[in-house]
Amino acid sequence: MTNTNTNADTGTPRVATGEDVGAISRVLARAFEDDPMMCWFFPEAATRPAALGGYFTTLFTRQYLPYGLCERTGHAAAFWVAPEAQEKAVPDEGTIRELAELLGDRADWFRQCVEAAAATAPQEAHWYLAVIGADPVAQGRGQGAALLRSGLARADAAGLPVHLESSKAENLAVYQHFGFEVLEEVQLPGDGPMLWTMRRAPRD
Repeated sequence: MTNTNTNADTGTPRVATGEDVGAISRVLARAFEDDPMMCWFFPEAATRPAALGGYFTTLFTRQYLPYGLCERTGHAAAFWVAPEAQEKAVPDEGTIRELAELLGDRADWFRQCVEAAAATAPQEAHWYLAVIGADPVAQGRGQGAALLRSGLARADAAGLPVHLESSKAENLAVYQHFGFEVLEEVQLPGDGPMLWTMRRAPRD
């Protein structure tokens, strides 16, 4: 998916605040620069990093910071949504307008993808992992895994499953290692990439 906090350069998860917006946006922009869905939304490699920074800034400040649980480490970030907040944590018109400005002629495809993903949303009460990513310079150091474990522990404590979507085939094995199973393969509209929906059952 840094500031002056003492753990900013560590792998210890902590709850993110509005002061973290710049650091989190930069981390997630680097983490998702080669993600198939983000490459499809922002096809120009030269402008993609800046566009992704704006994209994640909008999601963080307008959607997940107000309604979700956002955590970060020094070089990774994750956005979670508890079951009671999921009706609120959907893109409102203001969010969609901001994203449309970033997406340009891809904005209509984005709306269709949001609708396609929403159509696969589970009916059961669950925690939702909306975004997770680690800066490539820190991948392999366990910071993304630490964030994943932190959210999974909350879901397990509540006795609830976790759902997510991924458009990167290489990540499926990582999620499966943590107990997720593929539920469905969704071909996104507009000749978009494949999206995999995944579920992890709660653990005692």
